[in-house]
Amino acid sequence: MTKSAISIIITLISVTLNAQDVAQWRGANRDGIYNEKGLLDKWPDGGPKMIWHYDGLGQGYASAAVTSSGVYTSGMIDGKGYIFALDLKGTLKWKKEFGPEWTENHYGTRSTPLVINDRLYFISSFGKLFCMNTANGQILWSIDTFKEYGGRNTTWGMTENLLYDGNILYATPGGRDVSVIAVDRQTGTLLWKSRGTGELSSYCSPILVQLPTRKVLITMMQKSIQGYDAATGKFLWSFRHITEYDINPNTPYYKDGFLYCTSGYGTGGVMIKLSPDGSSVSEVWKNNVPDPKFGGFVVFNGRIYATGDFNRRLFCLDWKTGKELYSLRQLAPGNVIANDGLLYIYSENGTVSLVKPAVASFEILSSFKVPMGSGTHWAHLVINNRRLYVRHGESLMVYDIATAAK
Repeated sequence: MTKSAISIIITLISVTLNAQDVAQWRGANRDGIYNEKGLLDKWPDGGPKMIWHYDGLGQGYASAAVTSSGVYTSGMIDGKGYIFALDLKGTLKWKKEFGPEWTENHYGTRSTPLVINDRLYFISSFGKLFCMNTANGQILWSIDTFKEYGGRNTTWGMTENLLYDGNILYATPGGRDVSVIAVDRQTGTLLWKSRGTGELSSYCSPILVQLPTRKVLITMMQKSIQGYDAATGKFLWSFRHITEYDINPNTPYYKDGFLYCTSGYGTGGVMIKLSPDGSSVSEVWKNNVPDPKFGGFVVFNGRIYATGDFNRRLFCLDWKTGKELYSLRQLAPGNVIANDGLLYIYSENGTVSLVKPAVASFEILSSFKVPMGSGTHWAHLVINNRRLYVRHGESLMVYDIATAAK
């Protein structure tokens, strides 16, 4: 073999090892913003073309996690939880049982799998944290976070879309003595544990904030927004945030020194400012709208977009001041993502809408009714490779939203 051939092989191996094929909650940055080009800016009557659908996922509210190797999600059948792996044409590759799932209220799985290359990570509604091989569903390691770390369950079952950073995986078992943990994602070995304030977990999916001197893990717990040193687990601060039923599922959002968090049941949102080293915070403004229960929100062009829960409208707020700029008495409540300046809204009534936020109003460009599945429309939308993934109970539907020229 020639030196040049060997060099090419080494280069290809290096590229393969360094490439990251990742699918996680609400997109690459966990903020609901997708960055695809060549998407339709208006859909045909009745909605875009359905490419395929898969029925038989069981009960659950997980979104699709889509990578180049396939589509992954979770569901519950006869009280047992499963991870499903489909190919990109909708054919089942495998399904793997991982233990009991939630049957007390709003039956089914809650969390969306985190997929990193050939590994899948998930936490069940009973606090079982595990890693699978994406090729066949083999469980490589697992941790009962309730037994190991004194985690306590919530009223509606543990709900967390896992966060990672390199080889570190974070989870919030919500124990009195261990609120947050970091483990080696290859082995499950504990790296650190932190008590925080000893509050229960509160359905939130955390974020990482990169500051000049440290990374800060930020999440919402039972009664507060909290910050931890992501490298050591040191508890940094707590900001009181009270929501009815202690439900705080909306993922926080950080930009340029400021953090926005919002909750449902009329609570609404708060903007807080982080100190340069992330060791403290201070309040900037509050507004009781929008108050999404668990539909998330998106931020772009200096504005916040979300639907309300008690305040059932689609809202636009000014990022800096929190002032309501305009709203629309349609489409709420629902979950919200965005791509190329347009909003994609999946309403709880089963309508998926494409919405243009203008200077002073919203314009509904297109909409269609989800034709399959059963139960509540709570799973978040996903865009991948110019396809729109819509989950409704046991059904996953995939739509072609590309322009004609591909």
